[in-house]
Amino acid sequence: MRLMRPKLEEKLGEAFKAVLPVVGIVLLLCFCVAPVPPGIVMEFLVGAVFLIVGMMFFTLGAELSMTPMGEEVGRSMTRSKKLWVFITLGFILGFVITISEPDLQVLAGQVPSIPNMTLILSVAVGVGIFLVVALARMLFSIALAPMLLVLYLLALGLAFLVPGDFLAVAFDSGGVTTGPMTVPFIMAMGVGISSIRNDKHAADDSFGLVSLCSVGPILAVLLLGMIFRPESGDYAASQYLEAADSVALRKMFTSSIPHYMKEISMSMAPVVGFFGIFQLVSLKMDRRSLGRILVGLGYTYVGLVVFLTGANVGFMPAGSFLGETLTGLRHRWIIIPVGMMIGYFIVLAEPAVYVLMKQVEELTDGAVSGTAMKLSLSIGVAVSIGLAMTRVLTGMSILWYVIPGYGLALILTFFVPKIFTAIAFDSGGVASGPMTAAFLLPFAMGACQASGGNLVRDAFGVVAMVAMTPLITIQTLGLIYQFQTRRAAEGHKIIVTDTGLEAFGDYDIIEL
Repeated sequence: MRLMRPKLEEKLGEAFKAVLPVVGIVLLLCFCVAPVPPGIVMEFLVGAVFLIVGMMFFTLGAELSMTPMGEEVGRSMTRSKKLWVFITLGFILGFVITISEPDLQVLAGQVPSIPNMTLILSVAVGVGIFLVVALARMLFSIALAPMLLVLYLLALGLAFLVPGDFLAVAFDSGGVTTGPMTVPFIMAMGVGISSIRNDKHAADDSFGLVSLCSVGPILAVLLLGMIFRPESGDYAASQYLEAADSVALRKMFTSSIPHYMKEISMSMAPVVGFFGIFQLVSLKMDRRSLGRILVGLGYTYVGLVVFLTGANVGFMPAGSFLGETLTGLRHRWIIIPVGMMIGYFIVLAEPAVYVLMKQVEELTDGAVSGTAMKLSLSIGVAVSIGLAMTRVLTGMSILWYVIPGYGLALILTFFVPKIFTAIAFDSGGVASGPMTAAFLLPFAMGACQASGGNLVRDAFGVVAMVAMTPLITIQTLGLIYQFQTRRAAEGHKIIVTDTGLEAFGDYDIIEL
């Protein structure tokens, strides 16, 4: 434990920096602009403490366990050199991870006209198939951009054939299947597979797994919507309880912990079981390495339980009340800049974002800095929440946003270095995590109720918007990087390639 103490202190500092800005903004709004009941404010503050502690344990646990587990499994699968093994294991992994994803369970419960298990199984099959596609792309070094272009054009085409009340849910499904537990494992698998390859594009291809696993559910749910033709898509907003006193407040959190302990156990079991089989059959890791992973799994489990308890019990009511209260003010347009400000900071409280930033820095040797990633993601999510709040107030169809948004993102793939395209499309799935579902979605639903809008058409789609805008901002970062690199190459000894990453080594490094 003494050896872990410096690491825990480091992760605690990161968690404070991520959560405190959101807490400060919400409290400022509660005390100065939008009156919120005291019980809801206290739930929010206790939830913030849970979030900080949960993030501290999760980020350390993912570093100790999920990342090495994924890398070892990826290397082992690649070494087998048997395509049928690759395909079978990839599909099974994608399928079982998706079924156990907590956010998908919540989404399924929101669609009254389709049985829960039917929706869950359809999405799980979509993720399983596209995880195989993503792994095969890496194995055979297939370009990512053309695949994304075809798949998203197909999704946008199918969107015109799906009932309006089902459309936003379909695009939201792409974000809920890439949760904080599965993203580190899947991304690390990509690193492990690419490490076996020796070609110059291996580093580029290590990204892209999450992006393809995100488009699979969108296509699956769109096809499902066409088959079932849901007639009724009425959504009822959840009713949140307000703590009457300190004892009631304590009971709200303690009574929820067993539920999330069970939920996270079910989420982690497939990944741990999958790794256990590999350990027995192929990996044969030494006891010390295995012990380190087991300790990391313990941290990951505790972190996710505490984090989700704080997010769902503490942040959901605050988000709903705040959105409803702000929209009920005389100048209801204030919901747009306020939403953007919250979105700018809240993305940094997503647990998987730190995993992504760390892997990006390591694989690019610092050429893409964590600071640049943070800024790009924050700007992207801020814009997405602004657009989502505009939809709530105007009632515009989500197609007016996703068609030009994805269109611009796909056009940019032709002009930016390949690795930025892969990072950007991975970032979309990572940014739309539990904080989006626990705070931003209730925030939009509260605003929608106050404005008299349609919950299913106007409030849902927040996850989709959060997943879309980082595709543009991260690739814009790639354009800036490419421009600076080429300009520096005119006066320095730098090699410029189509990926922009082989430029380094003993040469100058351009920092953004």
